[in-house]
Amino acid sequence: MNLPETFSANLKDILGEEYEAFEKALQTEAPVSIRLNPLKKFNPSFSLNEPVPWTSTGYYLESRPVFTLDPAFHAGAYYVQEASSMILEHILKNHAPARQPLKVLDLCAAPGGKTTHLASLLSADDLLVANEVIKSRVGILKENLLKWGFPNVIIVNQDPETFADLEGFFDIVLVDAPCSGEGMFRKTPEAVKEWSEESVSACSARQKRILSAAAMLVAPDGLLIYSTCTYNSTENQQNAHWLTRTLDFETVETDVPAGWGIAGGNPGLQFFPHKVKGEGFYIAAFRNKSRDERYVKGKPNIPRLPRKQTEELARWIRPEIFGAYAYYLKNDGGIVALKQTLLNETGAVLRALHKRSSGLDLGHFKGNDFIPSHALALSGWVSEEILRIPLSEKEALLYLKKESTGPNGHPNGWALVTFQGLELGWIKVIGNRVNNYLPAEWRIRMKLEE
Repeated sequence: MNLPETFSANLKDILGEEYEAFEKALQTEAPVSIRLNPLKKFNPSFSLNEPVPWTSTGYYLESRPVFTLDPAFHAGAYYVQEASSMILEHILKNHAPARQPLKVLDLCAAPGGKTTHLASLLSADDLLVANEVIKSRVGILKENLLKWGFPNVIIVNQDPETFADLEGFFDIVLVDAPCSGEGMFRKTPEAVKEWSEESVSACSARQKRILSAAAMLVAPDGLLIYSTCTYNSTENQQNAHWLTRTLDFETVETDVPAGWGIAGGNPGLQFFPHKVKGEGFYIAAFRNKSRDERYVKGKPNIPRLPRKQTEELARWIRPEIFGAYAYYLKNDGGIVALKQTLLNETGAVLRALHKRSSGLDLGHFKGNDFIPSHALALSGWVSEEILRIPLSEKEALLYLKKESTGPNGHPNGWALVTFQGLELGWIKVIGNRVNNYLPAEWRIRMKLEE
């Protein structure tokens, strides 16, 4: 790998005599790591003998399996995530505000690694808003969040500056900012070719704009977390110092065990691939000391689901969950579930933002018949009264390719197909025909091995 000259000079200034070890690490194969979904239990086909030290659910793998051909991956049992970025858990466990419910925003969320991690760290009574400004990236964010199964999430596609009506609303705001990608040089060689001093300067300016918008959204004594996958001080420490100088935030220092190999970022934490088993990454946390709450409160401004349809919907959802949510009807006929205890908070988000989802999508009615959504299939909410059909690995992969698995003597109607107890999606048996309701854009396109 031929590194840009200016980049190398900068890293030599940062690392001194350690630079040679750093450069050597970039020539080695990047480690593979996953993070388990605590809501979904499964029997992995790979070894989980080496945990990632700074998270309770992360593991290094000995080699990279073909994740596309693992039904558990499609069911949301785990997320393939770079290990360094899992430090988010350690920061939240040490510094998250002690209040309930927590209102959390991931401002630059796609593809969803840190968003799903946030979801795992929140309780069933907290609210998560996931925003992605680039429209073409919203689809993968939505897919990953639906697979993860956290219900109290709103997915947004807006510029950070359009969040102004939610000033002081969020207890935690994460800004995983677009950056020059220096930390991805080993995993993504194309990033080396795209790097330039001009790119670093442009990224730094854009990061300041995003941080300015994000800072306005943090509640009094709330937490702002800033991260990049890069090394240079222009995008990291200089932006962190700019934040505390120009806005009323103070740095929150995070202690880490020396054995983890994480360097102090002054402020924040810096990951180098020759010191940790992971990629380059920077993260810093800040506490808001002054901002007021100025958002508009109020319940969701969409109609409730009629009583008759609500009664039919109850048949599909586990009773211990059903009563904890309110059910609303979107303009397109879709039914969404919103947590009863979060209606005011959800209402504030729905009133302030326009290009967004409206809660957990459950499906829609066609006449008197309920058509369940794929999100409901993956949510863990489906009633035990609904027929479940376990599939073998081969059958599961055929289902995930949107090929028929055959009725196998099952009765007519809807059924939830599963693999090792993990929900995969819906089929509908009609006589000798089986309709596969996996979303077409989610299907496996890879050829299956015999």
